[in-house]
Amino acid sequence: MSAGVAIIGSGNIGTDLMMKVRRLSETLHVAAMAGIDADSDGLARARRLGVATTHEGVGGLVRMPEFADVELVFDATSAAAHLRNDRVIREHGRIMVDLTPAAIGPYVIPVVNLGEHLGATNVNLVTCGGQATVPMVAAVSRVAPVAYAEIVASIASRSAGPGTRANIDEFTQTTARAIEVIGGAGRGKAIIVLNPAEPPLIMRDTVFCLVEGEPGVDFEEAAVRRSVAAMVAEVQGYVGGYRLKQEVQFDAVDEAYVPALGRPFHGTRITILLEVAGAGHYLPEYAGNLDIMTSAALRTAERLVAERTGAIA
Repeated sequence: MSAGVAIIGSGNIGTDLMMKVRRLSETLHVAAMAGIDADSDGLARARRLGVATTHEGVGGLVRMPEFADVELVFDATSAAAHLRNDRVIREHGRIMVDLTPAAIGPYVIPVVNLGEHLGATNVNLVTCGGQATVPMVAAVSRVAPVAYAEIVASIASRSAGPGTRANIDEFTQTTARAIEVIGGAGRGKAIIVLNPAEPPLIMRDTVFCLVEGEPGVDFEEAAVRRSVAAMVAEVQGYVGGYRLKQEVQFDAVDEAYVPALGRPFHGTRITILLEVAGAGHYLPEYAGNLDIMTSAALRTAERLVAERTGAIA
């Protein structure tokens, strides 16, 4: 028997997540969706699919009879709203998967560190940029010492809704911290670009890693490439549109002073170029930035519920 989940947020992310749970999960089912706009497409679509709904937010959700069957709650609102949502859900003893950059619970990237947080009651999925790029930083860190990592996430302007735009500062801060905490870089920096191109372009990410030492002396290029390829394959296990754009690049760096490090640097810059296409469950293909978040959320929720109920994920 599948476990019930609820979704707070009836916008693009919440609606796509609902469709993914319904189409892809054998262990979860959507018991309820909560929003604050009674006329939103997400709530209307949920009702058509037979999912119980409320437009009274988290307060309305916990008053619904369907909430009794909910094991886990997804928050697809905003960083500011998550602060209140988390307090309410904690009072009712449910697990929470946070798709906002609020970062109340531990950062989780499913392929890197989910196993370390299976007992957590609130986990944070960082950001779309973090889900796409932190695995690459972690892949390099496994075989070479990363002194500094910088990521640039370029997403279609059309796929950046009000929540994303309101959370730009949180995006950069949360992603940079995850690059260090999960990715293993000594220092991290994140940049997001809203691309206004028409027709819209899919998500593209660039990952720069400054690695101490020289290839063939302090680390092996082949080992880095193998580690990156293995990590890409793991992410593709739940994000089918995730792929490398070209081979990993290695360039010598000999800088008298690197501002990001606050010191001279002599070593190697490793560059990884990615793209993420959406699966088209609810959103268009170019919205890979939203798709990777909902895909990561589903993978995370299945593991957390399995840990809590003793089921097999």
